[in-house]
Amino acid sequence: MEGQRLKEPGRPIDFGAVARNGQQLYLANLHKTYAPQSVVARRAAQPGRQDMPAVDSGANYTFTPVRWRQPPLFRMPKPDKVALKRATAGPDSQMLAHCDRVLRDHAARHGWSKKLTNEVKRSLKLLRAMQDTPDAKIHASEVLELPKIGGTAVSTLEILAAADLLVDDRTLAVRHYFARHTAGLPPKMLEQLQVWLDVMVEGSRQAPRRRARHPQTAHLHILGMAPILKAWADTGKDSLAEVSRRDVADALPARGAHRNFAEQGFRSLFTVLKARKMVFINPTRGMPVTPVGSTVPVPLDTAAIRSALNSPDPAIALAIALVAFHALSGQQVAGLHLLDVQDGRLTIGERSLPLAGPVLTRLAAYLDHRARTWPASANPHLFINRKTAPRLTPPSRNFPWKKAELKPQALREDRILQEIHATGGDIRRICDLFGLSMEAAHRYAATLERPASTEGVKKGSGTHGLGVASLPTLHPWVQGNQG
Repeated sequence: MEGQRLKEPGRPIDFGAVARNGQQLYLANLHKTYAPQSVVARRAAQPGRQDMPAVDSGANYTFTPVRWRQPPLFRMPKPDKVALKRATAGPDSQMLAHCDRVLRDHAARHGWSKKLTNEVKRSLKLLRAMQDTPDAKIHASEVLELPKIGGTAVSTLEILAAADLLVDDRTLAVRHYFARHTAGLPPKMLEQLQVWLDVMVEGSRQAPRRRARHPQTAHLHILGMAPILKAWADTGKDSLAEVSRRDVADALPARGAHRNFAEQGFRSLFTVLKARKMVFINPTRGMPVTPVGSTVPVPLDTAAIRSALNSPDPAIALAIALVAFHALSGQQVAGLHLLDVQDGRLTIGERSLPLAGPVLTRLAAYLDHRARTWPASANPHLFINRKTAPRLTPPSRNFPWKKAELKPQALREDRILQEIHATGGDIRRICDLFGLSMEAAHRYAATLERPASTEGVKKGSGTHGLGVASLPTLHPWVQGNQG
């Protein structure tokens, strides 16, 4: 090439000479030339030479990210190990120095280990080296690619957010679910469904105003509607404006949860589209509501509960005890804070419950385990694990139930079922003791008329006579497990 032919040894390419004598056929300055150590030492010894000073991570200055972004001309392949090593071995920039100060402060306040701190520091260097626009804010979608090249994503997102360098462009899981289950639908129908999803997830300030719903609600609606929408598209319907009341009634499943999901989804869908004047009529208006089917609570296996209650894992033993004695829900257990337990009492919302003796024993064992394992954790939640200890978030809904192989809802139902049988159907007692509504309490009281479905439920011998807030009736499997 002309540039290489005219290039003098030891000197950069003279692009002016290239333009005068030939054609520029490649993009300039895309590759950095690494000089040998001998050349670097000789250049440093030259009189009057001034190199750029290294960035002092402790310097007192404020870093401001650039406000512009350079769109990439094309996507480069993932860097190899050699490129990653060079990226993390280079000197720190002002952006990295700013992030390093934020990282040190955040790690000290949240009790991060040295290993995690170093992993995040390395991840920040990788992001800085791969930026299309140096010193610009970093998108969350770029951070989520870090695990593929040996970085850590979740903790790095926290540091970038704390440093005000994060552009959160993450997409909700329900939107991915929506795209996957609506692929192949007619464009007009897809446009209408997209309007509905935006209103469900983000709410609407346009009249009629509407609050955003929980993403799980939209997920269930899509689950029920998706097969019916595809069936309508296969029959030639290009728009939901062509759907009639008869079409909806004929397409709904005969029974079961999917009928409820589809029915509720279409009511929500056509209500939004009618308000946006995207359909002429609401075909679900005036349609009778199908009652949601209820299940009959059944007791759990006593051996499984006893085994989980005596688990060597302190977190499992405490979680099982809280639900088995006080019928907490899985969401309540995950949301418990350390300050919710004081003087042997547990505060749940507006209720204050005295903790049973076996629960207090397992609580003390778990708190000792937590203090030994994560002594510097600042997480205010009672239950923490390896992932949540360096953060302030609650554990996932599967912790610690996945290891226990018991579902909290089933264990809660078992506890309430025991109480309703032990008290002979005292609905008022279980409403006050467990915070149930009258409708929910009647579901358990109805099992008194079904002796076959409650086989194995026996009356316990516990402490009564101390009022509604007293210790609840103990389950039979508690005998011999008081410690």
